Amino acid sequence: MSAVEAEKKAEEEKKVEEKGGELLFCGATCWDIIGRKKGAQEGNLVSPTRLRPLVGVNIRFVASGSASCHCVALDVEGRCYTWGRNERGQLGHGDSIQRDRPTVVSELSKYKLIKAGAGRSHTVVVTEDGLSLAFGWNKHGQLGSGSARNEIESSPVCCLVSDVKTTACGADFTVWLSSVEGASILSAGLPQYGQLGHGTDNEYNTKDSSVRLAYEAQPRPRAIAALSRETIVKVACGTNHTVAVDSNGYVYTWGFGGYGRLGHREQKDEWVPRRVDVFSKNNVLPPDTVISAGSVNSACTAGGGQLYMWGKLKNTGDDWMYPKPLMDLSGWNLRCMDSGNMHHFVGADNSCISWGHAQNGELGYGPSGQKSSAVPKKVDILEGMHVMGVACGMGHSMVIVDRMNVGDRLDQVISLEL
Repeated sequence: MSAVEAEKKAEEEKKVEEKGGELLFCGATCWDIIGRKKGAQEGNLVSPTRLRPLVGVNIRFVASGSASCHCVALDVEGRCYTWGRNERGQLGHGDSIQRDRPTVVSELSKYKLIKAGAGRSHTVVVTEDGLSLAFGWNKHGQLGSGSARNEIESSPVCCLVSDVKTTACGADFTVWLSSVEGASILSAGLPQYGQLGHGTDNEYNTKDSSVRLAYEAQPRPRAIAALSRETIVKVACGTNHTVAVDSNGYVYTWGFGGYGRLGHREQKDEWVPRRVDVFSKNNVLPPDTVISAGSVNSACTAGGGQLYMWGKLKNTGDDWMYPKPLMDLSGWNLRCMDSGNMHHFVGADNSCISWGHAQNGELGYGPSGQKSSAVPKKVDILEGMHVMGVACGMGHSMVIVDRMNVGDRLDQVISLEL
């Protein structure tokens, strides 16, 4: 695809995103017990389902995270809706009460929000004019407010960053992309495993016993010095690692190295961004690349739209220690992708595709479909629909579908009175 074609395609995608679409949800709704109790849960939605408070609302962006038991959705007016687990104030409503239905974050009503990220117990949003606000757990300084004195901020606080373009959250850390020259990527939060990219894990021995280790909170967003000469244009965070792409199409990864999720043919942690050698020379990533980071794996699309993945992809069998093409999806035009705890969702052409290890219906295959799938498989109920955005969390998935060209098909998708 030529640069002109790529630009034209990006313009069209932007127009579609600006008008928004219908949000569908599948997976677990027992927010207080996901990831905590084994066995079958009640209240799982095994088919993509409309959520009553959002029926007819034009949603343009959805976010969750591989360690998140909560959801964030932004509509075209810039309003922010949150729901799910809220023990640490991660929904931003000024309390710690769980919300089962999408609820507008009223304290953000004076801002027009365009992007969001979700960690294990915190949420970060970005406004149209480049500000960033955050709420939830702040023990490690992951809200980037400059202070970790308050462990919980259940109402939005300002992050100490400016000219922000987008954000991504790991379990207990946050990354921002900014248009400030020499500081295109910043991070704050828990420095364990070197996941902030600043060359240290800030480990120290606690006073009471010399064996117990702790990690110094990093509450002030700091530009990643190793990338000061690059312009980072895309970023995705797994539970404890980060994947970033620069304007030349080079890929960098850092943080926890277990299972080969960093793609460097070894399992060691990387405390500063390290370039992934597979994506160089004739195989740099195109401007419209799609990237994703799951809890223990990473993914991106390279030339010709070919999806590459690396890390732990299945519960059994070998891990992929370096990026390899996923041949099942060759020839598909991937528009968007996200990875949850151990599952993946992709919007491609006029199909929605999901796969992975799942227990709560988060693959959306329906009541008679299988729970898990080792190979990518179409979500039948969404066949023929244009998927505009996807987000995967711990045991749940969200999909935004374009209402155009679906006729009355959306009426067949059940709505849930949450």
